Amino acid sequence: MEIVIGIIGAFVGAFSYFLLIKIKNKSKSNLIIEDAKKEAEQIRKEKILQAKEKFIELKAEHEKEIVKKNNDINNASQRVKQKENTLNQKLAEVNKKDSKIKQIQSSIQVQKSILEKKEDELDKLHKRQVEDLEQISNLSAEQAKEQLIETLKDKAKTEALDIIQKTIEEAKLTAKQDARKIVIQTIQRIATEEAIENSVSVFNIDNDAVKGRIIGREGRNIRALEAATGVDIIVDDTPGAIIISCFDSVRREIARLSLHKLVTDGRIHPARIEEVVSKTKNEIEDEIIQIGKKTTIDLGIHGLHPELIKMVGRMRYRSSYGQNLLQHSRETANLCATMAAELGLNTQYAKRAGLLHDIGKVSADDAETPHAIIGMKMAEKFGEKNEVCNAIGAHHDEIEMTSLISPLVQVCDGVSGARPGARRAIVDEYIKRIKELEETAMGYPGVSNSYAIQAGRELRVVVESEKVNDDMASKLSFQISDKIQNEMTYPGQVKVTVIRETRAVSYAK
Repeated sequence: MEIVIGIIGAFVGAFSYFLLIKIKNKSKSNLIIEDAKKEAEQIRKEKILQAKEKFIELKAEHEKEIVKKNNDINNASQRVKQKENTLNQKLAEVNKKDSKIKQIQSSIQVQKSILEKKEDELDKLHKRQVEDLEQISNLSAEQAKEQLIETLKDKAKTEALDIIQKTIEEAKLTAKQDARKIVIQTIQRIATEEAIENSVSVFNIDNDAVKGRIIGREGRNIRALEAATGVDIIVDDTPGAIIISCFDSVRREIARLSLHKLVTDGRIHPARIEEVVSKTKNEIEDEIIQIGKKTTIDLGIHGLHPELIKMVGRMRYRSSYGQNLLQHSRETANLCATMAAELGLNTQYAKRAGLLHDIGKVSADDAETPHAIIGMKMAEKFGEKNEVCNAIGAHHDEIEMTSLISPLVQVCDGVSGARPGARRAIVDEYIKRIKELEETAMGYPGVSNSYAIQAGRELRVVVESEKVNDDMASKLSFQISDKIQNEMTYPGQVKVTVIRETRAVSYAK
């Protein structure tokens, strides 16, 4: 019983403690809630204040933008008003100018009518004066005109005779100089163009069995020969011939002579080939120098640089259109000397320039430069005179001519190359090109005849004067030259001359 009472008492005590704790916690929670409510109210008031401040700021910014836009609108409206005022002013000025123009036009009309009246009065006055003159002179207007023309003719003849006499006297004073200019300008037009040179030589053999020995075992002999001479040796089915191909004519000559020695000796192997080629080179070099010296002695040219003498000798192994280059240069030198003597120029300079004008063709340097420029540079390098150097460089119009010797060399070069039999030409191809040249012009309307002259370097086209006027003739000349340039192949240049003439023919019976 006491135990039960003790348990109950303990339970009641624990329950009382629990209630006491609960009551205490409830009072604490109420305090916390009240504090939270106060804090929330404080935060709400702060947020409301912040929102009001933000609203005030936005409102102020909005008002500023509105004020700015209003200002812009006002400025724009002011500019529009200013432009409108300017346009109104300009319109007023235009109206004033229109009124002035109308006034001027009306005054012009009035003046025009006055002028027409004055012209009529002048015509009447002129007719009256002519009638009075006819009555005074007892001559009609036509008769007076004829007498005046006769008087003017006599006076003109007298003045013309005086002018002719003065011209003849002046011409006598300057005849020599003028004659030189005329001759030089005339011969300058006949220069011809240089063309391609030969690039192959033929070595003749008696027996085709020699070809095998020249080729050698597995081709060692022919390879050694090509390497030593610098040429291409072509051994094919051509009977009795071996082709030696090279752009350098001296190398071709060395190879030809070496082959001749090897075939004659019979010993053909790489070591022997090198020995023979070396000896042949030395022989050719000596021969070149001797040929150059002999040429200068024959022409009476002294003081030539040894290198230029060697270049002159090398021309012996070069040809142009089948014409030996050294022979061509000798002919040119002699022609230049003869013509220079006739014109009173320096014959020594002319002769040197004529001999050296093609030395650029035997130079192995700078293959892309024209041979005239190469020759000029070589002459300058080895101390030739300026007149000689200019003549060498200008003989194909590569540079401007600065002395009378230059056109002299140009024309003598053309004479030497153009003489009958000097150069190889295929007649059929020449005739065909001439015919094509003439037929090209005949295809245009208004052309009556066409003639190719000066070996095809000039085309003269005769047109009908009734169908082709002066402007059309100039246009036709350009069209024909353009067609020739685009459709035909020809050396040098072709001059196209369109001839339009009107002839009046009468007979005295």
